[in-house]
Amino acid sequence: MAVTVKDVAKLAGVSAATVSRVINDDPRISEETKKRVMECIEQLNYKINNIARSLKTNKTYTIGFICPEIPNEFFMTIAKGIEDWLRKHGYNVIICNSNESIKGEEERIKLLCEKCVDGMIVIPVSNQGKHFNRLKELDIPVVLVDRLVENFTTDAVLIDNINGCYSAIEYLINHGKKRIGFIGGDLRLTSGSERYEGYKRALKDYCIPLEEKIIKFGDFHIQSGYELMKELMEIDDPPQNVFIANYFMHIGATKYLIENKEKLKYPVSITITAG
Repeated sequence: MAVTVKDVAKLAGVSAATVSRVINDDPRISEETKKRVMECIEQLNYKINNIARSLKTNKTYTIGFICPEIPNEFFMTIAKGIEDWLRKHGYNVIICNSNESIKGEEERIKLLCEKCVDGMIVIPVSNQGKHFNRLKELDIPVVLVDRLVENFTTDAVLIDNINGCYSAIEYLINHGKKRIGFIGGDLRLTSGSERYEGYKRALKDYCIPLEEKIIKFGDFHIQSGYELMKELMEIDDPPQNVFIANYFMHIGATKYLIENKEKLKYPVSITITAG
């Protein structure tokens, strides 16, 4: 026979209404009572009816997380942090992969809206934000991570790309490096354009001319880093110092240098950003 709310209430020594309030995270219930009721729920293996709960509270206690690619370690580290924090607060997470596609992102947003999530956390695939306005129309809160989009204003969790990259280039300059190559990411992404901006500002402030032939742009992936480092090393006078605006492109660039160390005209040092 299935365990009921009344069974939990009897074991906990409270009313059925109190058990219901604990399940629905009513702030009027003391922490001591919450703890006792939750222990009884676990002891009796009571199954909370989430459908009935959501109908009553108008909440599903579910948050959607959309990222450009699930295999990306950086994105999955963020996903783990989100899930760990939300689980402590009684929420579940639906993780979606937009496959680095605006269309895929639109489809995932539509799917999560249909699942009636209480909010979304999104790492955008581009700077286009028109399709995010659907969330405002439905009054679904959204937080952007790592990147911003155009024509859509919301809360966001970002790093200071410009000053971070500026500081790295400044450090190299202060240690005697005057000719610094740059391997950057997609300039349509704020993480790509801001890191490049930090690089340019540092050179300008130290009166070092921008040298187009030692500046390359890729897509933040390993193969891109490999190919762009190859291009840099094959020019007549390759730079001895290269700043790489992403960890994964750094892996590819380093792989190229290791595989072709006998061909290099001189040793090359690499400076990278973490994201």
